Amino acid sequence: MALKNINPTKTTAWVNLLAHFNEIKNLHLRTLSEKNPNRKNDFKLQLENLEVDLSNNRIDRKTLQLLNQLAIETDLASAIQYYFKGDTINVTEKRAVLHTALRDFSQQEILIENKNISLEIGQTLDKIKQFTDEVLNGNWKGFSGKTITDVVNIGIGGSDLGPQMVVEALKFYKTPLNIHFISNIDGDHVQETLKKLNPETTLFIIVSKTFTTQETLTNALTVKKWFLTCATENDIKKHFVAVSTNLTMVKEFGVADENIFPMWDWVGGRFSLWSAVGLSISLAVGFNNFKQLLKGANQMDQHFKNTPFEKNIPVVLALISIWYNNFFKSETEVILPYTEYLKSLAPYLQQAIMESNGKSIDRNGEPVNYQTGTIVWGSTGTNSQHAFMQLLHQGTKLIPADFIGFKESLYGLTEHHDKLMANFYAQIQALKEGKTKEEVHLDMKVSGQFNQIESLLPYKVFEGNKPSNTILFDKLTPFNLGMLIAMYEHKIFVQGIMWNIYSFDQFGVELGKELANKIYKG
Repeated sequence: MALKNINPTKTTAWVNLLAHFNEIKNLHLRTLSEKNPNRKNDFKLQLENLEVDLSNNRIDRKTLQLLNQLAIETDLASAIQYYFKGDTINVTEKRAVLHTALRDFSQQEILIENKNISLEIGQTLDKIKQFTDEVLNGNWKGFSGKTITDVVNIGIGGSDLGPQMVVEALKFYKTPLNIHFISNIDGDHVQETLKKLNPETTLFIIVSKTFTTQETLTNALTVKKWFLTCATENDIKKHFVAVSTNLTMVKEFGVADENIFPMWDWVGGRFSLWSAVGLSISLAVGFNNFKQLLKGANQMDQHFKNTPFEKNIPVVLALISIWYNNFFKSETEVILPYTEYLKSLAPYLQQAIMESNGKSIDRNGEPVNYQTGTIVWGSTGTNSQHAFMQLLHQGTKLIPADFIGFKESLYGLTEHHDKLMANFYAQIQALKEGKTKEEVHLDMKVSGQFNQIESLLPYKVFEGNKPSNTILFDKLTPFNLGMLIAMYEHKIFVQGIMWNIYSFDQFGVELGKELANKIYKG
């Protein structure tokens, strides 16, 4: 089934939202809380150990009702069905979008061109497990008989950002292997990685769907040349594996048949970490933890697929994001995980969100006359508090924030974690409430700054009324990370449907590549 072509700005809900926006746009979050003492409970969503607090948003019940109506009028419900069934919703590339199938353990039949892909998915998972166990058990030996100590993932874009983010995020669960990532075509980047490695004990994973991506192939050939300075062509099979669809070129490179893992055209690169593209994740944290990552994502899939919109976490997050993007005219969203483990989450989401919804042509092939994709950025707390949070608090731009926190630390340093979470809640409260002239005046008076009140008071006032979502888990586990990533994936999908664009092609990536090939004369 094809997705319907519905311009959201032509719906009744959009017209009503515009009128509603003009009614409440100047309402302060303080006022909204005062009007409803039970607001926090009224605007809370939950799934397993995940709590999402929406109460610090510039919305009321009517806002959510109208946004929900917009989802209905843009036929989101049917789109979700097509998504999970494997219909060709990536219309411009004539492909299904089925990364959700990669983490579906129900063994239900999923047909693509009359072929049950769940069988091949299961076989690939078995192969990932077997390969991971062989390497970790020391049964996989290098050309000199030594066990593998280091793994290098060679890819770019979705073949790099997703696995790298997850490996970094799950470092607490690390196996004895050291995992490295080479992505940039910058030769210095390659050399800085290689100089730390021993070719006798290093395994390379080349990840490229077509095996023609300029950056990945150039880097792979440089690595191969380095490897062959002390090994033979015959030794390549003990040190190189590939994730690709181009079997001919992979074999020409020297990778053995049994070392090739499949990729599928119904999985976009930026949604591929759940597939064999995640082989580096499995090696980094062990197959059981990789499987838990998949199961967490599947938990979010089932919630997204089966939960009414008003209680559906990805749907409501997407609706609120549209509210700020299209009505408040906010251009960016900031991601603020309060754990250093998630320092690569914002760069990962930049690709996932901005490559997907950075589109200006609608599903009718016409230019849109409204804003689509948001600009995503961020950093970890508390580092961000000493960097860019000044602009959120007292700048001129309205920037909605996602605060991501965990109730427990992994190493159990309670004092550190209590201070971390005190900052987490303090920033949310400060953005929401701000600080009035009267409060500043009283503080300065109490602290004895009488002579400075007149000159400094304006600079110490905080408007507040800065919106945020609070996303809280018990602790950072592979399962919970899977839920978090899938939550953002489905948020992307919902926004693309409601903006009437195709989220799953990426033609904007290609032009620069084509011109680079023309400019390069080598």
